[in-house]
Amino acid sequence: MQLKIRKYQTFVEHVVYAETQSGDGPPLRKVAAAAVIENPYAGRYVEDLSPLIEASAALGSELSNLALQALGPVGAQSYGKGALVGLAGQQEHANALLTTTFATPLRAAVDGGKAWISSFAKRGGPGTVIDVPLASKDALYVRSHYDGMSLTFHDAPLPDEIVVIVCVANRGRLDARVGGLKHEDIKGLDGLA
Repeated sequence: MQLKIRKYQTFVEHVVYAETQSGDGPPLRKVAAAAVIENPYAGRYVEDLSPLIEASAALGSELSNLALQALGPVGAQSYGKGALVGLAGQQEHANALLTTTFATPLRAAVDGGKAWISSFAKRGGPGTVIDVPLASKDALYVRSHYDGMSLTFHDAPLPDEIVVIVCVANRGRLDARVGGLKHEDIKGLDGLA
């Protein structure tokens, strides 16, 4: 299956300091890269979604590249993925685009993230807000990196479309202070620690 892509969008949030202005490190840069694609299964039930899963590999690669270009030289410490499916589709159509097949290129692009990639999918129309979760790319339990990015697409998804999203960030939340495993302590851990 060849995915039909209507457009790509890239979002950049660059936060210089939090409300406290404590200056706890470099600015927080969160990036989302999204593709608006035609849903080949809109309006009908299809049991076998494997063609959509297989086609997602190339999309994962393209979105990962776009996200890292927008992130710049700072490098990714956290990642996440999400999808918003139009109302003629099913949430399962979006989830088929977010499997390991889609995620493997993202792991490669961020130098081999070891941790599970947080994700979220839902149905909605143009203007629907989606919150894409972020977590450490190397160890899921790094609390400072539990974050997210809220996105709105003003002209997508149309009823027969799916918006597929990759998010990355260069660090954890500004002024994070709830304890737990620290990013600098994760070297050599298995990804779940």
